[in-house]
Amino acid sequence: RQALEEMRALYERNQADVSEAKSGRTDLIFLIRFRHCCLLRNQRCLLAYLYDRLLRIRALRWEYGSVLPNTIQFHMAAEEVEWFNRYKKSLATYMRSVGGEEGLDLTQDIKPPKSLYIEVRCLKDHGEFEIDDGTTILLKKNSQHFLPRWKCEQLIRQGVLEHVLS
Repeated sequence: RQALEEMRALYERNQADVSEAKSGRTDLIFLIRFRHCCLLRNQRCLLAYLYDRLLRIRALRWEYGSVLPNTIQFHMAAEEVEWFNRYKKSLATYMRSVGGEEGLDLTQDIKPPKSLYIEVRCLKDHGEFEIDDGTTILLKKNSQHFLPRWKCEQLIRQGVLEHVLS
Protein backbone atom coordinates (compact mmCIF):
# COMPACT_ATOMS: atom_id res chain seq x y z
CA ARG A 1 0.00 0.00 0.00
CA GLN A 2 2.86 2.33 0.81
CA ALA A 3 4.48 1.64 -2.57
CA LEU A 4 1.16 2.27 -4.34
CA GLU A 5 0.72 5.55 -2.48
CA GLU A 6 4.25 6.59 -3.45
CA MET A 7 3.52 5.69 -7.08
CA ARG A 8 0.32 7.75 -7.04
CA ALA A 9 2.18 10.77 -5.64
CA LEU A 10 4.98 10.43 -8.24
CA TYR A 11 2.43 10.14 -11.02
CA GLU A 12 0.53 13.24 -9.90
CA ARG A 13 3.74 15.28 -9.64
CA ASN A 14 4.77 14.07 -13.09
CA GLN A 15 1.41 15.08 -14.55
CA ALA A 16 1.77 18.59 -13.14
CA ASP A 17 5.36 18.90 -14.40
CA VAL A 18 4.46 17.57 -17.85
CA SER A 19 1.88 20.31 -18.33
CA GLU A 20 4.51 22.90 -17.26
CA ALA A 21 7.10 21.34 -19.58
CA LYS A 22 4.67 21.62 -22.49
CA SER A 23 4.43 25.35 -21.81
CA GLY A 24 8.19 25.77 -22.27
CA ARG A 25 10.02 24.69 -19.08
CA THR A 26 12.49 22.20 -20.54
CA ASP A 27 14.49 21.99 -17.28
CA LEU A 28 11.77 19.68 -15.88
CA ILE A 29 12.26 16.95 -18.50
CA PHE A 30 15.04 15.21 -16.57
CA LEU A 31 12.99 15.24 -13.36
CA ILE A 32 9.99 13.82 -15.23
CA ARG A 33 12.15 11.04 -16.69
CA PHE A 34 13.62 10.26 -13.27
CA ARG A 35 10.18 10.00 -11.68
CA HIS A 36 8.99 7.85 -14.58
CA CYS A 37 11.93 5.47 -14.00
CA CYS A 38 10.99 5.34 -10.30
CA LEU A 39 7.42 4.47 -11.26
CA LEU A 40 8.59 1.68 -13.56
CA ARG A 41 10.90 0.29 -10.87
CA ASN A 42 8.11 0.26 -8.27
CA GLN A 43 5.80 -1.38 -10.78
CA ARG A 44 8.35 -4.16 -11.44
CA CYS A 45 8.82 -4.68 -7.68
CA LEU A 46 5.09 -4.92 -7.06
CA LEU A 47 4.60 -7.34 -9.94
CA ALA A 48 7.45 -9.52 -8.66
CA TYR A 49 5.88 -9.49 -5.18
CA LEU A 50 2.45 -10.46 -6.52
CA TYR A 51 3.91 -13.20 -8.72
CA ASP A 52 5.78 -14.64 -5.73
CA ARG A 53 2.53 -14.67 -3.72
CA LEU A 54 0.76 -16.53 -6.53
CA LEU A 55 3.54 -19.12 -6.65
CA ARG A 56 3.23 -19.60 -2.90
CA ILE A 57 -0.56 -19.92 -3.13
CA ARG A 58 -0.17 -22.48 -5.91
CA ALA A 59 2.26 -24.44 -3.70
CA LEU A 60 -0.35 -24.39 -0.91
CA ARG A 61 -2.75 -26.30 -3.17
CA TRP A 62 -0.20 -29.07 -3.60
CA GLU A 63 0.76 -29.08 0.08
CA TYR A 64 -2.64 -28.81 1.82
CA GLY A 65 -5.03 -30.08 -0.84
CA SER A 66 -8.19 -28.41 -2.03
CA VAL A 67 -9.19 -26.95 1.36
CA LEU A 68 -6.89 -24.45 3.04
CA PRO A 69 -6.67 -24.17 6.82
CA ASN A 70 -8.41 -21.09 8.25
CA THR A 71 -5.13 -19.78 9.66
CA ILE A 72 -3.68 -19.55 6.15
CA GLN A 73 -6.86 -18.33 4.48
CA PHE A 74 -7.14 -15.53 7.06
CA HIS A 75 -3.90 -13.98 5.74
CA MET A 76 -5.00 -14.04 2.10
CA ALA A 77 -6.79 -11.28 0.24
CA ALA A 78 -10.20 -12.02 -1.30
CA GLU A 79 -8.65 -11.94 -4.78
CA GLU A 80 -6.03 -14.47 -3.71
CA VAL A 81 -8.70 -16.82 -2.33
CA GLU A 82 -10.59 -16.46 -5.60
CA TRP A 83 -7.41 -17.23 -7.59
CA PHE A 84 -6.79 -20.28 -5.38
CA ASN A 85 -10.33 -21.55 -6.05
CA ARG A 86 -9.97 -21.06 -9.81
CA TYR A 87 -6.59 -22.83 -9.77
CA LYS A 88 -8.10 -25.67 -7.72
CA LYS A 89 -10.95 -26.10 -10.23
CA SER A 90 -8.59 -25.92 -13.19
CA LEU A 91 -6.30 -28.56 -11.68
CA ALA A 92 -9.28 -30.83 -10.90
CA THR A 93 -10.56 -30.51 -14.47
CA TYR A 94 -7.14 -31.39 -15.86
CA MET A 95 -6.73 -34.38 -13.54
CA ARG A 96 -10.15 -35.73 -14.60
CA SER A 97 -9.21 -35.35 -18.28
CA VAL A 98 -6.10 -37.56 -18.06
CA GLY A 99 -5.72 -41.10 -16.81
CA GLY A 100 -8.83 -42.78 -18.19
CA GLU A 101 -12.24 -43.02 -16.52
CA GLU A 102 -11.12 -42.37 -12.97
CA GLY A 103 -8.73 -39.58 -13.82
CA LEU A 104 -5.25 -39.20 -12.44
CA ASP A 105 -4.62 -37.64 -9.03
CA LEU A 106 -1.40 -35.70 -9.51
CA THR A 107 -1.38 -34.56 -5.89
CA GLN A 108 -1.23 -38.13 -4.59
CA ASP A 109 2.52 -38.68 -4.83
CA ILE A 110 4.53 -35.49 -4.54
CA LYS A 111 7.69 -37.60 -4.69
CA PRO A 112 7.70 -40.23 -7.44
CA PRO A 113 7.24 -43.77 -6.13
CA LYS A 114 10.25 -46.08 -6.20
CA SER A 115 8.18 -48.84 -7.78
CA LEU A 116 4.79 -49.11 -9.44
CA TYR A 117 3.90 -52.21 -7.41
CA ILE A 118 3.70 -52.49 -3.64
CA GLU A 119 3.21 -55.32 -1.20
CA VAL A 120 -0.03 -55.05 0.77
CA ARG A 121 -1.69 -57.02 3.56
CA CYS A 122 -5.44 -57.34 3.74
CA LEU A 123 -6.79 -56.17 7.12
CA LYS A 124 -10.36 -57.42 6.63
CA ASP A 125 -12.32 -59.55 4.20
CA HIS A 126 -13.16 -57.47 1.15
CA GLY A 127 -14.04 -59.96 -1.55
CA GLU A 128 -12.87 -60.02 -5.12
CA PHE A 129 -10.69 -57.23 -6.50
CA GLU A 130 -10.06 -56.84 -10.23
CA ILE A 131 -6.87 -55.39 -11.68
CA ASP A 132 -6.71 -53.66 -15.09
CA ASP A 133 -5.34 -56.72 -16.86
CA GLY A 134 -8.49 -58.66 -15.88
CA THR A 135 -6.90 -60.65 -13.07
CA THR A 136 -9.22 -61.13 -10.10
CA ILE A 137 -7.73 -61.37 -6.62
CA LEU A 138 -9.58 -62.52 -3.52
CA LEU A 139 -8.85 -60.13 -0.66
CA LYS A 140 -9.13 -62.17 2.56
CA LYS A 141 -8.06 -61.08 6.00
CA ASN A 142 -4.26 -61.45 6.58
CA SER A 143 -3.53 -62.38 2.93
CA GLN A 144 -0.60 -60.58 1.26
CA HIS A 145 -0.47 -59.45 -2.36
CA PHE A 146 1.84 -57.62 -4.75
CA LEU A 147 -0.44 -55.07 -6.50
CA PRO A 148 -0.19 -51.91 -8.61
CA ARG A 149 0.21 -48.94 -6.27
CA TRP A 150 -2.43 -46.76 -7.88
CA LYS A 151 -5.09 -49.50 -7.77
CA CYS A 152 -4.78 -50.15 -4.04
CA GLU A 153 -4.23 -46.64 -2.65
CA GLN A 154 -7.97 -46.11 -2.27
CA LEU A 155 -8.30 -49.37 -0.35
CA ILE A 156 -5.35 -48.38 1.84
CA ARG A 157 -7.11 -45.12 2.71
CA GLN A 158 -10.34 -47.02 3.45
CA GLY A 159 -8.48 -49.33 5.86
CA VAL A 160 -9.01 -52.50 3.84
CA LEU A 161 -5.31 -52.87 2.97
CA GLU A 162 -2.09 -51.82 4.61
CA HIS A 163 1.22 -51.21 2.89
CA VAL A 164 3.78 -53.79 4.01
CA LEU A 165 7.19 -52.18 4.41
CA SER A 166 9.92 -54.83 4.32
